Amino acid sequence: MSDAVTDPHAGSAAEIAFEGALRPSTLDEFVGQSKVRGQLKLLLTAATLQGRTPDHILLAGPPGLGKTTLSMIVAEETGKPLRMSSGPAIQHSGDLAAVLSSLTPGEVLFIDEIHRMARSAEEMLYLAMEDFRIDIMVGKGAGATSVPLELSPFTLVGATTRSGLLPNPLRDRFGFTAHLEFYATEELEQVVARAAALLGVDLASDGVHEIASRSRGTPRIANRLLRRVRDFALVHSERADISAVRGALELYDVDERGLDRLDRAVMETLLTRFAGGPVGLGTLSMSVGEEPETVESVVEPFLVRAGLIARTPRGRIATAEAWRHFGMAQPSS
Repeated sequence: MSDAVTDPHAGSAAEIAFEGALRPSTLDEFVGQSKVRGQLKLLLTAATLQGRTPDHILLAGPPGLGKTTLSMIVAEETGKPLRMSSGPAIQHSGDLAAVLSSLTPGEVLFIDEIHRMARSAEEMLYLAMEDFRIDIMVGKGAGATSVPLELSPFTLVGATTRSGLLPNPLRDRFGFTAHLEFYATEELEQVVARAAALLGVDLASDGVHEIASRSRGTPRIANRLLRRVRDFALVHSERADISAVRGALELYDVDERGLDRLDRAVMETLLTRFAGGPVGLGTLSMSVGEEPETVESVVEPFLVRAGLIARTPRGRIATAEAWRHFGMAQPSS
């Protein structure tokens, strides 16, 4: 028996390597978001020619469109280290001070979900972004004094799915704000084809299109569905043809328009229990057993974009397209 077979970690190590390989490492490899790529290319090239640290960058858009990948590409393109953190992990100004004070010159600091940072940390970040300096309070009470601490110049890359929750003073300190858009099916086909080649999946063009068309305009979902198709074909000893693709997606409750179990639960509840609405978010969420935040931020954006649901001042309503998609007769009222 070979060493590769006896080593229990060989498979997992190879899988981790594959996962890392799915992320493009340069702007030229990055598929889609052509306008944002062009803007970033100009910003980074200009900074390199002038020998300065690039402006701070805010990446805004729904989950799964490549914000983390773009932050890695910024560090790669500038040839500087990348430090990664997240808003929920920075709940005190001291947490942020520890990170900022340890940055090396030119380092890229990526903060995911930056809108969820503590307010005290946000206020410290204002001065750090503008003057590369923070004020540290020493002592307590009447004898407390503020000691300035100089920071190495750095580039902050913030990512947010809720840019409207960012305070204006913080948003204004970003030199460039990129708004990421959902992908077209043709762009997702490039994403799936590239990932299939990296994962060693022999996927025909009709299978590539099938996965791309059910991926809700999101590369992360496309890559996840591709892995499930790969697993399905492996377990059933089949080639990853169109029948294997459809079999895998049916098994995982992903229909031809990309709706999953939770999407259908929301829509079927809206159509059958509330006659298409209008119904409030809280009532609808309670009826499907999910948190309002999950329905509002995860489910609704896709359903609205797909033309199946509409938000009105009175609540959520199902569109005529929703009734057609689910094969139900729309009430005359």
